[in-house]
Amino acid sequence: MDFGRDMAKTPGIVAKSNIRLVDETHLGDDSLDRQVCLKANEAAKDLFFGNDYTTSKQANNNDEDDAKLKLIDCSLYNEQHLPPARHLIQPNDLVVVFESFNDLNFVYATPNAIFSNRNGHFHHNDFIGKPYGCKIRSKDNEGLGFLYLLRPTPELWARSLPHRTQIVHELDASMIIHYLEISPNMTVCESGTGSGAMSHVILRSIAPKGMLHTYEFNKMRVGKARKEFEGHGLGHLVQVHHRDVCGKKNLLAAKNGDNTDEGIEQSAEDDALTDSTTTDLDNNNDINEEEEDDGKGGFQLGQAAAHAIFLDLPEPWLAVPHAAYTIKPNGKICSYSPCMEQTQKTVAALKQNGFHSLRTVEARLKEYYVDEYEMETPPSDLLDIPTEEAVSLEKERQVGGTQKPKGDEAEDDIKGSGKKRSIDSAAYQPRKILCARPFAHMRGHTAFLTFATAGNKLRPDPNSSLT
Repeated sequence: MDFGRDMAKTPGIVAKSNIRLVDETHLGDDSLDRQVCLKANEAAKDLFFGNDYTTSKQANNNDEDDAKLKLIDCSLYNEQHLPPARHLIQPNDLVVVFESFNDLNFVYATPNAIFSNRNGHFHHNDFIGKPYGCKIRSKDNEGLGFLYLLRPTPELWARSLPHRTQIVHELDASMIIHYLEISPNMTVCESGTGSGAMSHVILRSIAPKGMLHTYEFNKMRVGKARKEFEGHGLGHLVQVHHRDVCGKKNLLAAKNGDNTDEGIEQSAEDDALTDSTTTDLDNNNDINEEEEDDGKGGFQLGQAAAHAIFLDLPEPWLAVPHAAYTIKPNGKICSYSPCMEQTQKTVAALKQNGFHSLRTVEARLKEYYVDEYEMETPPSDLLDIPTEEAVSLEKERQVGGTQKPKGDEAEDDIKGSGKKRSIDSAAYQPRKILCARPFAHMRGHTAFLTFATAGNKLRPDPNSSLT
């Protein structure tokens, strides 16, 4: 994805100013030139290091640090900005395929490959070199089938990715980013990688120099997530850890002592089953480099190492003590739970571990279809509606056997008896009105988001109290 690309560097006003230190060994014998260069060097030092540098030098008589002096060169400080977006699809690029309004898919543009769906067969060679947003016709069905090639974004990826677990939808993801105050170059921890939908949203927010540490206890999902991040060009922004941050194995051992053989054997069987399903993934070098879960729990980053933490776990309250140890003072934490009972336990754990300013919210996204609707022009000939008086007079004549009046007398006597009258059609011009109707389905699922802020006091490592 484009936000994972390196920042482009171009020389700006600062780099073009050519301010730097002049090597005094190359100065000539002219005293005026020497004085000018020496004063210019002093001005450059004051510009880069401030007046404190000159004052401390005069007070302590210390020699200048060569490493610092090398920084006094404006040509080293280029302006950084986002690189221009790539408009053409290149080989092996991720492409989101728009099949219909509710159906999105994805492909990696591979030469000589074919993408097939109910609309026909589409050759990847037709994708490569085409701009994002273009329309591609099928090779069969006389070209009647078509699809659109879209540029991948975290939102489109969340709608097209293979769901290994339930995902965080775009409305909840936007609220999480907002309330956690995630910004570029931050260090963020995420527990519960799952399908990686929320990971992509966080990576876009912390680019270009941030780092996401995402944790997943299932080894198969770890391997697939790591391959996806590398394939999307985001490997330098994320580290995927195979670890259970809750430390259930260690907690179970500490609680029951030696009576956990059955639970440990069952856990070993689960690990063996997972390993057997990931034989192909283990052949990848990236998977072989991952650390194994030691059962202790925690994020293994040290104390006060993360600016924000996001928990998407079945039992998030078990990870709260480890999060309190890892998060920076005044850092933000969020827990994503589908049940209120989970939320209540998490809130109690947050209060016990020094978090404050707790807030729990639930949001649902209801979309509306808005479009202009053209009112129909009424017919040019309108049929008069008989009035009650005309109907009653007609009934009296039929009962009495009298004849209907003729000519103008009939029109005066029975108004609105059904005679057509002409109208000026020019007076009735068609007009458009703006209408809105809600969609039949609301995309999402029940989710309670609990936000909290860490206190100023550093918390101890929960693993230090375990024997």
